[in-house]
Amino acid sequence: MFMKKQLRGSACLLLATFIWGTTFIAQSVGMDHIGPFTFQAVRCALAIIGLMPVIWLFDKKDGKRFLTQWKDKKLWKAGLFCGIPLFLACNLQQVGIVYTTAGKAAFLTAMYIVLVPVLGLLLKRKISFMVPISVAIAVVGLYLLSFAGVSGINIGDILLLGSALMFAVQILAVDHFAADTDSLRLNCLQAAVCAVGSAIITCFTEDVSVSNLLDCWFPLCYAGFLSMGAAYSFQIIGQKHVEPTTASLIMSMESVFAVLAGWLLLKETMTVQEALGCVLLFVAVFLSQIPVKAKKKVH
Repeated sequence: MFMKKQLRGSACLLLATFIWGTTFIAQSVGMDHIGPFTFQAVRCALAIIGLMPVIWLFDKKDGKRFLTQWKDKKLWKAGLFCGIPLFLACNLQQVGIVYTTAGKAAFLTAMYIVLVPVLGLLLKRKISFMVPISVAIAVVGLYLLSFAGVSGINIGDILLLGSALMFAVQILAVDHFAADTDSLRLNCLQAAVCAVGSAIITCFTEDVSVSNLLDCWFPLCYAGFLSMGAAYSFQIIGQKHVEPTTASLIMSMESVFAVLAGWLLLKETMTVQEALGCVLLFVAVFLSQIPVKAKKKVH
């Protein structure tokens, strides 16, 4: 039963990661028309609009009162503690991309696969010996996929490392709160935190016009309804059954799906080095899923 739940959780995380990877194209196209904070604010608002009727339908099906379920103080606490790092992570990433290359951005952002187990150890979480091996292979794979040949460090790289740290904190926060909260409501609240924070910054830094928003309505809808709405809900559901370090390894596949999406949809070419990086990431995720039996104590 435990293995079935873990596989189900891994499948949810993989589906979320696939959506995030393909969303990279939507973000790139959308940023041609609007600023990064505007993009984040609108996509999160669309996610809330999409989640609300779904939550209402599930409540009706289960015989629950829609408004009553929102009165849970633990839920609002969870939404705040998951939403703040998500808001910081998403916006640090968007701003960091302006100052660096896409390949370096993908590599540095995915460094949460290293930061999650490190933070976990600081929180005195136990990990199996297979996890460090998987993380090491994944780092090499990510390097080959997106970072090799790039040199120099700039302010964008620092912002992206900050983004990776915040994504690691968000993953651990979801792990802490997911088991005791409604997954869809939790995602709705963390999206609300991200939307409000991004909207406030937008008011002081960017000009917003209806025509520009309409010019990128499809990328916004894809990033809002699917990426923020559906994918982050799948993340919360998946992390109910998968420990955070393994979850971060699965979610690092976002880089692979982004490269594959660019190859299939934008006709971008994939080098032998990038292909090898993809293979290593697949191997790392596969190894992280192998159960390690605990040694029996000899009396």
